[in-house]
Amino acid sequence: MSKEKTMVIYHLSTECYPIAKVGGLADVVGALPKYQNKIKGIDAKVVMPWYNKSFIHNHEFDIVFDGFIHQGPDMLQVQVMKEKSDVLGFELYMVKIPGLLDRENPYGYQDESFQFIAFQHGVLHWLSAMKIRPDVLHCHDYHTGLVPFMTQHCPEFEFLKGVKTIGTIHNGEYQGMMSWNMANYLPSFDAYKWGLMDWGGFINPLASMIKCSHAFTTVSEGYLEELFISFRGLESLVREEFGKAYGIINGIDTEVWDPETDPMIDFNFNIKNAVAQKKKNKEKLCKEYGLKPDLPLFAFIGRFATEKGADFLPDVVWKSIKQSYGALNIMILGSGNTYIENKLKEYEYTYTNFALDLGYKEHLSHKIYASADFLLMPSRVEPCGLNQMYSMRYGTVPVVRYTGGLRDTVEDISTGGAGLNFTYPGVDDIVHAMNRALGIYNQKGVMKELIHANMNFDFAWEKSAEKYIALYNN
Repeated sequence: MSKEKTMVIYHLSTECYPIAKVGGLADVVGALPKYQNKIKGIDAKVVMPWYNKSFIHNHEFDIVFDGFIHQGPDMLQVQVMKEKSDVLGFELYMVKIPGLLDRENPYGYQDESFQFIAFQHGVLHWLSAMKIRPDVLHCHDYHTGLVPFMTQHCPEFEFLKGVKTIGTIHNGEYQGMMSWNMANYLPSFDAYKWGLMDWGGFINPLASMIKCSHAFTTVSEGYLEELFISFRGLESLVREEFGKAYGIINGIDTEVWDPETDPMIDFNFNIKNAVAQKKKNKEKLCKEYGLKPDLPLFAFIGRFATEKGADFLPDVVWKSIKQSYGALNIMILGSGNTYIENKLKEYEYTYTNFALDLGYKEHLSHKIYASADFLLMPSRVEPCGLNQMYSMRYGTVPVVRYTGGLRDTVEDISTGGAGLNFTYPGVDDIVHAMNRALGIYNQKGVMKELIHANMNFDFAWEKSAEKYIALYNN
């Protein structure tokens, strides 16, 4: 009797929760492989850069590879370290390159293009040198977008030629474009294939991933549709390559995001006692931040980026409080834009029913989801969105713009759903949606039904993990 073959998948990413998180990419890469590994015959692993983070210092690693690569005139040491205990539910490998991949944070450095080229080169050099040939290299976002090209057209990686490459676009707003001068730092490649990396006279890693991968995905069906008409200049390319494009909605890790067992919230709850326990969480949070627990609590959690609609927030705070005569609370957790931060700080001292906490704080985000009545997501662009799924899991009603993944996951109460939608990104539309929410809040029976309906939605990773496996087998 022949033994069933195991499919080996390497996820390549610059982020992975809980090691390094900037946005939803980390949550996806920290969960998808774990759920894929629950499927019989699947062995999914994660490869990411090494960061000077607490996770690394609190866990033991083995050095499984130590070698060198040439990047232009420089010879760089490449170490690959494996976390010993597979504590995350998958094998975790971290690539360390002194001076490039040994920093505090994933992004924000002037030599990012060198960083990401070195990461991709280092990974493929390690796999080739150790004769490790996976069934699938799953490349997440533009930071790993040149891998499909390199495996096919760089002689150094002849051993990996033909390995199936899948690319996932988590956010098409960022494409990693760089001058063709950077080609001097790439591994030697078949020069006549240069067009597979080019878009508009620049090396465009995201465009290259779309051209060269066996298939590419977006993180929701709605976002894939939007890329055909709005994709930062790549609209024609995605239309040309639509035959290998797939929209697969992200899931959430229901083991991490479980209000019944979540160690980060003060009062755990399930669907039966959600109303009472959410009230307790809200009272405690409001006390900590000087808010009024008898008023509805609206929350925003996320980066202060224009794509998230964060630039609307100061005027939304001012206008919603004025129009409601102070009959609501607003709490904002986030950072990323000094102007928005400073404007919100002004309102923190102006309004007693507004609270602000700046920075990325995982524990606090869990507390807010468990406490808030409504979550605001006024996104201009939202490829998938995970915050609305977290909020729904915790019985918090999402108030979202009808776009991308938000359109796929949140249906308005007017058509039988359990959320609130608005169409246009703008202060007036957001405040109008908030006014609708205020009317619902005063109907306790309706609010209870919405809490229960949202908690009943199934956003677990199992279905999406199966869809990715089917795509790998395609």
